[in-house]
Amino acid sequence: MTYFAELSSPQVAALASDERVPVLLLPVGAVEPHGPHAPLGTDPLISRGMCERAAARLAGDPGVRVLILPEVPYGVTRLAAGFAGGISIGEETLYALLTEICGALAEQGLTRILLVNNHFEPAHLTVLRRVAETAGVGFVDLVRRRYAERLTDEFRSGECHAGQYETALVLADRPDLVDAAVQRDLPPVHVDLARTTITDFGSAGMTEAYCGSPAQATAEEGEKTFSVLTDILVEAIRELV
Repeated sequence: MTYFAELSSPQVAALASDERVPVLLLPVGAVEPHGPHAPLGTDPLISRGMCERAAARLAGDPGVRVLILPEVPYGVTRLAAGFAGGISIGEETLYALLTEICGALAEQGLTRILLVNNHFEPAHLTVLRRVAETAGVGFVDLVRRRYAERLTDEFRSGECHAGQYETALVLADRPDLVDAAVQRDLPPVHVDLARTTITDFGSAGMTEAYCGSPAQATAEEGEKTFSVLTDILVEAIRELV
């Protein structure tokens, strides 16, 4: 069994005596617009896809048992204001939710927890870094250089909200959620979201809530990127153990 919430209470209690070290992955993201072609849940979908692939890769490992916690799909997403579908929660709400989840697990002796996030709004990332520090859990912070340099050119450029990078990942995992007829006709939008001066998508020039080049995305690229993301997550799991 891979999903924590599918275990029974006695099965969770038995984790303490398992020869394998339990590591719990907590997928995090945000519900927000991802262009006219990709689903609102793109970010948590990618986080969950990373977790599932890492758990599958380590399924036969004698030293670690990977379990996936129910995802937290809501995050700080003010940049998407003005577009339909965004559900933003405040920084303190997100901080309290994540720290209490981690605290409840730690009280049961389940202290090896990794936050797995694919929503990169600066205010959201600040909260996750604070949670990792105060709750004493791991955080796979993909925008850090050690990870970002292994990802695609578009990701490193900062032009990756619902662009080629993210769209490819969704195509690899849930192609049915991408409107291919719309995707293939979308022109590139060159907006670097790493700039701290951006206050919202619309004023930055992202008039359809995307940047980058989604028309260039393919499922094949998405699978390759997922493989790299899985490498990163597996390494983080082993570091935590």
